[in-house]
Amino acid sequence: MVGVVAYSSVSSIKALWETRIRRSKEEEQKRTARGGAPGRLSVGVWEDRAILARLKQKLQTEDGRLILRIEQEEWKSLPGCLIHLSQVQEWQIHRTGLQKIPHFIPSFQNLLVLDLSRNSITEIPKQIGELTRLKELLLSYNRIQSVPEELGGCESLERLELSMNRDLSELPDQFRNLTRLQHLDLSMNCFSFIPDCIVALPALEWLDIGGNCLQHLPEDIHKMENLHTLWLQRNDLEKLPDNISRMASLDTLVLSSNRLRDIPPLMEDMSNLRFVNFRDNPLTLDLTLPPRKRTEDDEGEDDREMFGREFMQMYIQESRKRAFAALNMHRVNQTNEDS
Repeated sequence: MVGVVAYSSVSSIKALWETRIRRSKEEEQKRTARGGAPGRLSVGVWEDRAILARLKQKLQTEDGRLILRIEQEEWKSLPGCLIHLSQVQEWQIHRTGLQKIPHFIPSFQNLLVLDLSRNSITEIPKQIGELTRLKELLLSYNRIQSVPEELGGCESLERLELSMNRDLSELPDQFRNLTRLQHLDLSMNCFSFIPDCIVALPALEWLDIGGNCLQHLPEDIHKMENLHTLWLQRNDLEKLPDNISRMASLDTLVLSSNRLRDIPPLMEDMSNLRFVNFRDNPLTLDLTLPPRKRTEDDEGEDDREMFGREFMQMYIQESRKRAFAALNMHRVNQTNEDS
């Protein structure tokens, strides 16, 4: 009888310890699944709390908007505890060496501005398309080589800056879904042409695609009806399409440092064009603006742009005059030959 009692007691103790061991393993598995190190749950919690406290010190409120601002500190990655600050409406994280946009970015549904310029980001995650309220995405001066088609899901996007990513040369066709996009900066990349999806953007007003490898402009460029500013400096353009003269809203056109040989005569009728620049192009005619007549009301120096609007009009008129002279000369020669 004593032996039976002793055996029963041992069995109970064994069962108790097996239960404790099982629960301990389950807790360890849960900690591992949450990203914590086995056996260091308390340490991980305290580390998260310390990082979160440090991030909270970076919060600022401007114009009623809660902003997370980090500059010139080393943050190559952003911690998962950041999701506790999901009420933040704007990120400004510059010069931190940030390498990735975290995949938990959709947790920030209140985000209106995502400014991660001047970092080391190599890709835009597909999850970016879940930020349907995002208005500004600023990723200039990074190392991005491609744009995911999911970006077309950012239906509220009004401003996108991707300048100086160097190897960026294409955009997905879904880009045309950004129907509210007004400001697009693609300067200093590797585009050899303006993608059709850009021409199709109905709200686009400002486009900088200077410092690329453009060899020609789309013939239907006039479909960009609301575009008022177009920067095309430092490309390889040799001619301009005639339809550029049909861009009724265009008032600023920068064409410096290309390979243009002539200026389309139809541009003479672009009365809406206020600022244009043809500097540093191998134009066929070598012209210089005549000195401006000074009046008593004039103050300061002549501030005319040598290769601006006045130069454009004079160039077109002179080109037309020489063409007529050459045509008349040809007719005279033809008449003399016939006689």
